[in-house]
Amino acid sequence: MELIDYSYKRRGMKAWFDDYPNSPVILRVIGHYYIIYRILWSESDPVVKRTDLIEMEKLINRELGTEQAYLSRKRMG
Repeated sequence: MELIDYSYKRRGMKAWFDDYPNSPVILRVIGHYYIIYRILWSESDPVVKRTDLIEMEKLINRELGTEQAYLSRKRMG
């Protein structure tokens, strides 16, 4: 999967990925990194899997230079 494009919004950002080109992903800032808040899923794209969500978060944080903060975040059990 690759990040196609992204744009900043008033509350976070919107991103597009090549595996789901018709389903924009809405991200929000938590601390010093971005997480997926919502996906505007299109029926013309495959169903989004949990592993794809994690990969999307890694890709956008890598692009924005916040990957280290994302990888070192505390995980809730």
